[in-house]
Amino acid sequence: MASPAILCILFISLSLFTASLASTSDSSPTVYELLEKYDFPVGLLPKGVTGYELNSTTGKFTVYLNKTCSFTIDGYNLKYKTEISGTISTDKIKDLKGIQVKVLFFWINIVEVTKDGDELELSVGIASADFTVDNFYESPECGCGFDCNNGIGGKAGKFRFNSKPFVSDS
Repeated sequence: MASPAILCILFISLSLFTASLASTSDSSPTVYELLEKYDFPVGLLPKGVTGYELNSTTGKFTVYLNKTCSFTIDGYNLKYKTEISGTISTDKIKDLKGIQVKVLFFWINIVEVTKDGDELELSVGIASADFTVDNFYESPECGCGFDCNNGIGGKAGKFRFNSKPFVSDS
């Protein structure tokens, strides 16, 4: 049978180890900070992300929302599923799944986002649209995007294109 002193030392050691793990997980960056680390603006994701997973070696990631999220920005209907995944590297997100844009009557997956200087190119595969990065400095809110009546929004009408939206590359 272990002596009370040894049990006390084990208990204290276990408590310190658990506290160390808790403080490590609390200090991990938010998903919005990770976007910035890879040179992307935080506004690529809406407010309300509940968690994420990232393999820092491969860049494969999954982002979680507690519910689907949709809003309209400058005439574009966007929809975020509860799970968004892809592969991120500096200035490029590829194999993107879980974000859609409505073009005419169809919901089309945004499959890649590329940053080139102050421009973001959102690609749906055969077509893409360019936007200035300053359109994405704030995260939109589910339901109202940047045009929210609660005083947090106020960016309505600022979303603008640098070229024709979602035009074929050919």
